[in-house]
Amino acid sequence: MKEFKLSNGLVFPAVGYGTYLATDGKKTEAIAQAIEVGYRYFDTASFYKNEEEVGEALKDSGISRKDIQICSKLWRTEMGYENALKACKESLERLGTDYLDLYLIHWPKQDGAKDEWKSVLKDTWKAMEELYKDGKVRAIGLSNFLPHHIDAIWDEADVKPMVDQLELHVGYMQHKAVEYARSKGMLIQAWSPLGRRRILEEPVVLDMADKYKKTPAQFLLGYLVQQDIMVIPKASSKERLKENISIEGFEISDEDIKYLGCLPQAGWSGEHPDLV
Repeated sequence: MKEFKLSNGLVFPAVGYGTYLATDGKKTEAIAQAIEVGYRYFDTASFYKNEEEVGEALKDSGISRKDIQICSKLWRTEMGYENALKACKESLERLGTDYLDLYLIHWPKQDGAKDEWKSVLKDTWKAMEELYKDGKVRAIGLSNFLPHHIDAIWDEADVKPMVDQLELHVGYMQHKAVEYARSKGMLIQAWSPLGRRRILEEPVVLDMADKYKKTPAQFLLGYLVQQDIMVIPKASSKERLKENISIEGFEISDEDIKYLGCLPQAGWSGEHPDLV
């Protein structure tokens, strides 16, 4: 599988497993299936309320911790220096591990209406740097950060953000945000890479998938990975889990890449970092 290297040398696989809602009603079953299928990178967050289940499934798998990569995120209510340190400590305890491979600030603002968000964000980033320097996390980054949010911490940061996780999929590629984060040397991760499955039935997606002899999901994920964007799709059935991780063996033409990047907006979640 294709891999991506962070600015500090850490390597992540092109496809990880997004655990949001994955444990609802089934506890650890979906996580266990993902491990069985071959996933080794798991994305969670304090807001998902499933870190205990993720940690339990990973422990029960019998796979060595060094062969598993875990990302978690601190929520808007956990921002600020002391809060962020406490949030990471609690995430580690729930996951049953003594370090995270990646830790992200989930959203740039506590409240979109507050004017003091920059100072809160700067204090939060100081805590992130401390966690990194202390070895509690192997990499630190951002989630849902647009250029003006990145600028709020960049110049004063001793340790620069290594990742920006954004909602990215055909119909919502956020080209300016991706371009800016990349100019800062950050790896781009895509959450909701299938547009919450809203774009799987789009005629253009169906036609393109048929052209490349892939399922719509495989085509959409391959489209992102080919552009050096790491994807973290979620799925609950073993069939979908296998489908999402099996995206090798095809290459989309440059013409089709450009065409898909210019489609009208489609499948957007409706969540904006300045408005949520």
